[in-house]
Amino acid sequence: MFDCMEALGLAPRPLFDVSGQGSCMLSKASSYFSGLDPYAWAGTGSIQSVETQSTSSEEMDKSSGYHYGVSSCEGCKGFFRRSIQKNMVYTCHRDKNCQINKVTRNRCQYCRLQKCFEVGMSKEAVRNDRNKKKKDVKEEVVLPENYELSGELEELVKKVSKAHQETFPSLGQLGKYTTNSSADHRVQLDLGLWDKFSELSTKCIIKIVEFAKRLPGFTTLTIADQITLLKSACLDILMLRICTRYTPEQDTMTFSDGLTLNRTQMHNAGFGPLTELVFAFAGQLLPLEMDDTETGLLSAICLICGDRMDLEEPQKVDKLQEPLLEALKIYTRRRRPNKPHMFPRMLMKVTDLRGISTK
Repeated sequence: MFDCMEALGLAPRPLFDVSGQGSCMLSKASSYFSGLDPYAWAGTGSIQSVETQSTSSEEMDKSSGYHYGVSSCEGCKGFFRRSIQKNMVYTCHRDKNCQINKVTRNRCQYCRLQKCFEVGMSKEAVRNDRNKKKKDVKEEVVLPENYELSGELEELVKKVSKAHQETFPSLGQLGKYTTNSSADHRVQLDLGLWDKFSELSTKCIIKIVEFAKRLPGFTTLTIADQITLLKSACLDILMLRICTRYTPEQDTMTFSDGLTLNRTQMHNAGFGPLTELVFAFAGQLLPLEMDDTETGLLSAICLICGDRMDLEEPQKVDKLQEPLLEALKIYTRRRRPNKPHMFPRMLMKVTDLRGISTK
């Protein structure tokens, strides 16, 4: 594993300057990757679900009929309806001029909504449609979508889930120990938290690299692109993993060796001002009730993302990401047939993670 880290330019070494205990651990962790500029993320696009038409026939999604004033696909129909009914406010992380087509539909919800308006979709038609349904006693008849994984996607899900589980044990598999066993132990442990976090973070990063190498297609990318993707997403995946081990009853998080820390101890360990953001994010994950497979797929989507800066072959990265997005979409809908909103909500967490990482 250490050979793997060195090959990718990620050889383990101390993550933090222990003398600067007033600063944030996650900010310092970025220096672990040489040349990493976390603020470059501010210019990257978000990973959202976007489906619409393009001038290229290859990049057009099939129209399912006349919806809200225009001929559109089912994906755009649903996206536009939800956006209007819920008064959604989106943000473009680029120049508000993103190309929107079937291939790039997972980029920017802001530009996707603008495209809907440009082609003539009507807000009023959505409102009228909603009022009409309220008056109808019968339940809306929704044509069933195919939420069965193909053999190829089923195999992809199994491999990603296995890669995640073997590099990140679940909370139930860990033997917890806390800092509350005795006053002397607590003081001693708090004094050494920075060293402990340095050690834990090094191990976590090694596991994330191992996870990446097990993802189908990742090692077919150029070495430079593998390094770029790992540098860009490692902190995001690290936070996602930590937050899935949040216990709300005790307001604690548990790390891979079983160490369980409360909010104050997390702050003192090096999270600093990001502590509240990380705990808030962990709380937002709870209603999603994500299982290991969904966490693994979301981690893979976070890692394999073609809008990272300085990629040599972004199109190839996008191609690798597409089946991951489709697999997560189908898996979440199959697991929660009555909650179609869960898939886009999960994808929004990738954007939230990027936002925390840039703080």
